[in-house]
Amino acid sequence: MGNELRDSHGRVMRDLRVSITDRCNFRCLYCLPETEEAANFYRSKWDAARNPRPAALEPIRYEWKPKSDLLAYEEIERVVRIAVSLGVEKVRLTGGEPLLRRDVPKLVAGIAAIDGVRDLAMTTNGFMFARHAEALRAAGLRRVSFSMDSLDPANFKRMTGRDGHAEVLEGIDQARGLGFAPVKVNAVVIRGMNDHEIEALAAFARDRDLSFRFIEFMPLDSSRAWQKDLVVPAREILARLKAAFGLVPVDQSTNPSETARRHAFPDGRGEIGLIAPVSEPFCGHCNRLRLTADGKLRTCLFSMEDHDLRPLLRGGATDAAIAARLVEIVRGKEAGHRIGQPDFVQPQRTMSCIGG
Repeated sequence: MGNELRDSHGRVMRDLRVSITDRCNFRCLYCLPETEEAANFYRSKWDAARNPRPAALEPIRYEWKPKSDLLAYEEIERVVRIAVSLGVEKVRLTGGEPLLRRDVPKLVAGIAAIDGVRDLAMTTNGFMFARHAEALRAAGLRRVSFSMDSLDPANFKRMTGRDGHAEVLEGIDQARGLGFAPVKVNAVVIRGMNDHEIEALAAFARDRDLSFRFIEFMPLDSSRAWQKDLVVPAREILARLKAAFGLVPVDQSTNPSETARRHAFPDGRGEIGLIAPVSEPFCGHCNRLRLTADGKLRTCLFSMEDHDLRPLLRGGATDAAIAARLVEIVRGKEAGHRIGQPDFVQPQRTMSCIGG
């Protein structure tokens, strides 16, 4: 397995995102907007713009995968081990909500034991994190990213469809207390929904010494309700935060593939990152792959094609054969996504079914 995962554009894959379930206990506005409040929000935006929903953009009807379709932990560990042998160094467990699956610390321990995994992290909505935090830490998880789009419990519920603000705060504080570092918190910013909280969220990050990431709203929702007018560009967010806090840029020259443009507070407490896939795509340095819960390898969040590894995993293929298939898939990785272009097509899988 002397090959490396290099695509035809010269990018080498070092980062593997592994979704372990497509299910989620939240119904976020930007992913699974199935609540009445979400429908009312989007409906008001269409009406205000006199822009009715195009007939071609029907909602995505997605059924959760049966348990038999999901990769077993042993199968996930095998894919990770093979990917690491080809140069992958960072592994992040995602969902859906990963902590909805049983015995996640067992999987964490298995991956942490793989020689060559230099960075093992998890993205979670945080609702169930506090009850699993100690076991995850003991198993070898070292970093965690939470999703928290609002500091206002009522607005939090509007955005997530769940009254879980207190639980997420508890999870964040638990992670800090147990020594997870850095503790990251992500917020998707939607104009007219939570953009008025940008400064408050940044102050929260400084107060708790967090790495806070503001993410532009991407077209990955099941309602296909995304509109460019609802995107708050990262440059607008940064201008507001510079004015409020005097942020200073962080030198990132040694890691050009990092997705966030990072800025520090002058007193050194906390950090702000801006992720701008819509207004300032970072595809040219992308080094990520995504493995879905049902065993599909995706070379981009917005790929129109999945590459099914499950037949190989369950059909007696050798590690060498699977490695060769990974090399082949990566060679065809897209140059970049087409968000904002006339020919852009939203993938059939939502964020929940791909993995963040």
